[in-house]
Amino acid sequence: MPGETNATACSIGAPELNHRPVERSGMNNFEGAVPALVQALNDRGYTELTPVQKAVIATDLVEADALVSAQTGSGKTVAFGLAIAPTLLGGSARLSATEKPIALIVAPTRELALQVKRELDWLYREAGAVIASCVGGMDIRAERRALERGAHIVVGTPGRLRDHIMRKSLDPSRLKAVVMDEADEMLDLGFKEDLEFILEHTPEDRRTLMFSATVPPMIGKLAKQYQRDAVRITTSGEARQHVDIEYRVLVASPKERENAIINVLRYYEARNALVFCNTRATVNHMVARFNNRGFSVVALSGELSQSERTHALQAMRDERARVCIATDVAARGIDLPNLELVVHAELPSNPETLLHRSGRTGRAGRKGVSALMVDNRSRKKAERLLRFAKIDAEWASPPSADEVNLKDEERILADPILTDPLQEEEEAFVARLMDNHSPEQLATAFVRLNRMGKSAPEDLQKVSVQTPEPGAREDRSDRFKKRIAGEGKNHRDAFEKSVWISLSVGRKQNAEPRWLIPLLCNAGDITKREIGSIKMQNEETFVQLNADHGDDFFDAIGPNQTLEKNITVTRLEGVPKFGKEPHSKAGSARKTADAKYGDKKKWSGKKPPQVARRDNEESGKARRKFGPKPGDAPAKRPKTGSDEEAGSPKKDRWAKKKNKPSFKARKTRNGPPSKTGPAKPKKAKRNPDA
Repeated sequence: MPGETNATACSIGAPELNHRPVERSGMNNFEGAVPALVQALNDRGYTELTPVQKAVIATDLVEADALVSAQTGSGKTVAFGLAIAPTLLGGSARLSATEKPIALIVAPTRELALQVKRELDWLYREAGAVIASCVGGMDIRAERRALERGAHIVVGTPGRLRDHIMRKSLDPSRLKAVVMDEADEMLDLGFKEDLEFILEHTPEDRRTLMFSATVPPMIGKLAKQYQRDAVRITTSGEARQHVDIEYRVLVASPKERENAIINVLRYYEARNALVFCNTRATVNHMVARFNNRGFSVVALSGELSQSERTHALQAMRDERARVCIATDVAARGIDLPNLELVVHAELPSNPETLLHRSGRTGRAGRKGVSALMVDNRSRKKAERLLRFAKIDAEWASPPSADEVNLKDEERILADPILTDPLQEEEEAFVARLMDNHSPEQLATAFVRLNRMGKSAPEDLQKVSVQTPEPGAREDRSDRFKKRIAGEGKNHRDAFEKSVWISLSVGRKQNAEPRWLIPLLCNAGDITKREIGSIKMQNEETFVQLNADHGDDFFDAIGPNQTLEKNITVTRLEGVPKFGKEPHSKAGSARKTADAKYGDKKKWSGKKPPQVARRDNEESGKARRKFGPKPGDAPAKRPKTGSDEEAGSPKKDRWAKKKNKPSFKARKTRNGPPSKTGPAKPKKAKRNPDA
């Protein structure tokens, strides 16, 4: 049954909780809700509660702590508003004035906190509740004044609530109930210390409710530490993720990702569309690109101020803007009632983020589409994300230009303006148009007016789409056996039909398969499975491609048939000949000499005697003819008698004394040599009387 709920033990690594069954038999529409809130639900147009809303207002859960796990968009805000009402009112019809808050709602982001405040405003209007918000980016002095005037319920983000508690402007001593919305996201964003600080400053007898789309082990530990006998509540529809969302995986070329997104936006023509990116730089780039293409676009990223973010979301709600390009953190928790399309321009990092992204659409029973943009390189990652998130998606190509135009024609034919009756004030002008123009001209003008201001669809290249088989993941033992048999990752399957191409690089250009394969995959939009044998030559390289992807490869590289680094690609007819390459003359002469005289012996470092004698004779002739070499030592000549006499010890001692420098010259021993030289003997003065 749609309203059936189930309370089971937490089996995802969470600690043991006190789980009590939830009886649902005999419950009608708003049974169990506080009368003041029932009146607000009727005024809002509610006819039936969602499963999670019915579960939290069960009679045996009135004063119990709860850990609630429900899908994004299942009505959790109204659910915890209904759940804490008996605790706050205590049987009264309206709330009395208070100086200190009695309920605290903690949300991970500013947008979600303000959204929760808006929902609780209309839900508690008949109960007379005063609700204040405390979020980052807003004027903290205005928030302090609102708290001083008295508020029953305070909604805020962890960081700002902690600031108010430390500044003594928020007194949590009288809190009766604390609700943590999107608790898993708050832990992911690093608010664990802030949450613990807030909970430690609240009364121990408070009622604590945790709402989370997923229940990781950290949520279970937090529940065990700060909750008392908590009841684990899971809705029956949790087994199937987002039943109102249609998941589609669109395979496109990496170069045409943005063009494919343009065609997706034009094909669905959603009232509101949300495009997710991983970085701020990508958000800014896509905003500029889509603005140039005529889309009404707003951005949502962490670098924007609170007023800019509020204006962007309000533009989406007023339908002044149709497309919002955002990052994960900035878009968490936002609620756009008319959001019909979510596009993942870049894949998320984990399944939880994928579910949170997609949960922005398909809310409150409305239908939505979640489109993942994937190329051949990110295909495996997309398969893992979908498998871990337990999502069955349809694999297809992005809408082509013809499909977009055909969809436009279907929308024109289905437009109710064609079937609305003619109004009396329109009859005169319609008759005038019929008199002056033919039906063909009027129809042509109608079509042109309808297409005016819309971006023209892009002509995309066809990319092969292979739907993964369910349960196709091999067991580890099977993969090991295949690797032993030579069928592992490095094994290339033989193609039944193949195409050979020639690349204008070879061994002389230092061509290697380790950089040729990524080059071919990126330029030709193929995977390494479509590449077979690679034959390296001196001046060129032959590559074998799968024939089924040959035409797509040449369409992708363009009419110039060139790759990066000025590499030219040539399509070959048939299989090339892999003969022996011609060798150089030096190599062939060496082989001839080796065949004639035998292999050379390894040089031992010494010349043979006959070679050394010959070299000495030749060097001696050269010295006698041309003189000694510049680096040779001077030749020795026989000593003569005068040399022996000059070299006697006495003569040498007298020469040393004679050439001994003076005292003045020796003083400059450590410096440059003195120019004065040895001291000259003084001339005797001539005696005039002599």
